[in-house]
Amino acid sequence: MYISHKIWVLCCRGGFETKNFEVANILKEIAVFLEMDDVQFKPRAYEKAARSIEALQEDVEEIYRKGGIKALMEIPGVGKSIAEKIEELIKTGRIKYYEELREKVPVDLESLSGIEGLGPKTIKTLWQELKIRNIEDLEKAALAHKICKLPGFKEKTEQNILKGIEFAKRSKGRFILGFTLPLIRDIENRLKSLPETKRVVVSGSVRRMKETIGDADFLVISDNPKRVMDFFVSMPEVVNIIGKGETKSSVKLKTGMDVDVRVVPEESFGAALQYFTGSKDHNVALRRIAQEKGWKLSEYGLFEGEKQIAGRTEEEIYKKLGLQWIPPELRENTGEIDAARKNKLPKLVDYQDLRGDLQVHSNWTDGVNTIREMAEEAKKLGLEYIVISDHSKSLAMTGGLDEKMLLKQGEEIDALNEQISGIRILKGVELNILKDGSLDISDETLEELDVVSAGIHSQFKQSREEMTRRVLKAIENPNLDILCHPTTREIQKRDPVPLDMDKIIEAAKDNGTILDIDSYPDRLDLKDEYIRKAVEVGAKLGISSDAHSKPHLHYLELGIAQARRGWATAKDIVNTRKVEEFLKMVKS
Repeated sequence: MYISHKIWVLCCRGGFETKNFEVANILKEIAVFLEMDDVQFKPRAYEKAARSIEALQEDVEEIYRKGGIKALMEIPGVGKSIAEKIEELIKTGRIKYYEELREKVPVDLESLSGIEGLGPKTIKTLWQELKIRNIEDLEKAALAHKICKLPGFKEKTEQNILKGIEFAKRSKGRFILGFTLPLIRDIENRLKSLPETKRVVVSGSVRRMKETIGDADFLVISDNPKRVMDFFVSMPEVVNIIGKGETKSSVKLKTGMDVDVRVVPEESFGAALQYFTGSKDHNVALRRIAQEKGWKLSEYGLFEGEKQIAGRTEEEIYKKLGLQWIPPELRENTGEIDAARKNKLPKLVDYQDLRGDLQVHSNWTDGVNTIREMAEEAKKLGLEYIVISDHSKSLAMTGGLDEKMLLKQGEEIDALNEQISGIRILKGVELNILKDGSLDISDETLEELDVVSAGIHSQFKQSREEMTRRVLKAIENPNLDILCHPTTREIQKRDPVPLDMDKIIEAAKDNGTILDIDSYPDRLDLKDEYIRKAVEVGAKLGISSDAHSKPHLHYLELGIAQARRGWATAKDIVNTRKVEEFLKMVKS
């Protein structure tokens, strides 16, 4: 399977348009305000509509311009009432209904909702009792021990809130790669389209495919740097020009991210690319090797005295230093240099290697699109199979499926497999691992499915010992095939649950359980360090998009990058196999 960078930009760019995000965020906040008032059904409707708007491949304003309210109502999950509110926002820049809800509880929902443990009703109570509007107010109240004095709140609640605030501070200034990458690639493509540019590459932590990034650095070869600089600082996303020079400019985008562009000489481009890609520790180690040979390595090239002996390409620099070329995802100084010196770098799983997607959601629960639509989109991407893994019954907020509904969904999948050629739809489920480690669907029903996944979706506060026992019990269930998002982390929102991952990885290996690499941008769970441990012990790994709409299928690229950062090869990833071989591995 091949996921083109350009295709992902085209498919995801709509979700990054200001208007789409503005509409989606307002709909999400309306859902939260309605939950505060115990309104039934409506919150989920607004959430579903928001998810659809985020996933649009076209600007929602353009959709309205072409077809009015009727066109808006063709967006999955958008009924007449929500369509009218979107129309109002497009026409007037405001939604009266939303403003009325905000007047009742005038708080910064976006920042407060990002603190783990603060749900809609808690936020409302904190406003009503302590007039807490934002994180600053929240921190002051918690430090003054005002929160624990409220009815229903405890000292532990206050401590958890302070931990959540500290977590939010640690994440400040970092941007989740997957949510930012389409915009970065769009800028990269625009720079490439200039007649004055010969080559454009984004470097830094973006090129290393880190989970979060602080900024973005573009390196350019051009005979007309002034034209490149003028174009760069004039982009519509730019809100502040930090600096503009003859060969380097820095700007701040509307998203808050800083972006640099440098025009470098062709003879130094490889050296600059290596230097600005990093990591810092990797670069220090390379410079040390150069020094030991009596040379000097910098962003301008590899020099013996005043003579440049390498620098046009990265490959010639690594070769001159006596190393294999090292893929950017591995450049963290965690053993890759020694492996490259011995010519023993692994042949990493490639971005074209996946044949299947192991976790896809549909509108049977909290997904946006039908099973047919998800399958047809996956087929366009070159996938050979997908696993429909809608949520199970204990996750009521997602409309989770019970035994009867799972079997009914299986009938629809059987029918679709008869109708759609070129892709196989597998019957699956994403179970909830309950507090005691049991699963929330009967074993009899699970035996009817092709692939059974399970993960922790609630009760996150158990001790490390309790949590480890809980997950181990689930792994030992013979019907469980995949442990999905094993540590349950949400980047910049929730820390991983406390787990003895060495025990989990060993148990997964012993029981033949696949460890999921969830590709969703704020998941990327497993972390690269755990992927590497799994590779070392021989545990099975799989990659899933966790897609809840068609564009989300493109997130598989992020999971592949994560696997590469964990030194995984195609053999380590079960869904690089054809469907029949994959199913044999699942049941072995």
